[in-house]
Amino acid sequence: MIDPRTLTTRRLRLRALVPTDHDLWVRLHTDPAQYPFAPWAVSDDARAEELFARALAHWAEHGFGYGVVEDRTTGEALGVAGVIHGREGQNLNLYYRLDRPHHGRGLGPEVARAVAADALEHGPCLRLTATARPDHRASIRTAERSGFTLAGAAEAGASLPGVPDAVVQRARAGDPADVPGPVVLVAPRVEVCRGSFDAATRDAVLDLWCATNDAGGAVGFLPGAARERVAEALSAHEEQMAAGRAVAVLLRDPVGALVALGWWVEGPNPLLAHRRTAYRVMTDPDRRGRNLGRLLMAAMHRVAREDGVELVELGVRGGTGTDTFYAGLGYVEVGRLPGGIRVAPDDERDDLWMARRLDGDSLLS
Repeated sequence: MIDPRTLTTRRLRLRALVPTDHDLWVRLHTDPAQYPFAPWAVSDDARAEELFARALAHWAEHGFGYGVVEDRTTGEALGVAGVIHGREGQNLNLYYRLDRPHHGRGLGPEVARAVAADALEHGPCLRLTATARPDHRASIRTAERSGFTLAGAAEAGASLPGVPDAVVQRARAGDPADVPGPVVLVAPRVEVCRGSFDAATRDAVLDLWCATNDAGGAVGFLPGAARERVAEALSAHEEQMAAGRAVAVLLRDPVGALVALGWWVEGPNPLLAHRRTAYRVMTDPDRRGRNLGRLLMAAMHRVAREDGVELVELGVRGGTGTDTFYAGLGYVEVGRLPGGIRVAPDDERDDLWMARRLDGDSLLS
């Protein structure tokens, strides 16, 4: 949660931490049953209160931090979650801890996915990391389902891809010397390309685009489209980039592999300068279900805001379920052409036009 506004998911609400959350915080962090994989990390009352004071101070200094997870229907406090600056100021740390009665309900992934996307969209431009005990498979899976990639174990002297060395060393601090080090997971790195792609990036973009086509993704082609045809479409986008009318937003994993991509394109009419249209929004088909679409759109929204854009729009092929995904990101349907997309002679899909404002206001109010 990157500013004091409330962050919501399908079932949850995440709000800022306030002094009256003291008892919840202390109870969660002094309960030995909350730490089955790291019993040495249980806090006593004094340590829990110190951590609570530090979490409140982070809000006061930075305007974001760990918040309280509530049930949207009942308002019941279920736990804590959010991101804060790492101690060395070189990363953001994702953290969540839910009360034991609410374990096993899928709430951890639900809140972690939302927090990770919010951090990419609104947070400081630092690497977003998470740590877990190597035998805590559920925690590792939650991070991976939220878009994180396992970088490795934070053993003494380890150097992990995409992770500052100071963060690796800090992850190990406080652990007994005779236990394995925690593992560190890293969210994708955002890369913005405005003028042109280098040769290696262009090849990676073509690989991802063709793989998305062949997996049935609605990015302009049908499965089996020739690479040469995709390359021609890519050249058109590169011409727009060279003319200053398009910007590509990429996500890369810790070793630099391209995992997601989309373009913002500006219209030729100066009357539309406050608008951008998203094209070719795609994620690695082999990493589906890992929150990459949401992280990519978060990064794209950030880039558009920084460019002064107020309204964003995109086209959606009906029958893919993609309209539901974008609706969850605040987009609303503003137009529909029934049968406007002919996938095959006997397969016509509606052509949907969706849009949203980037200032948080309702588009249709």
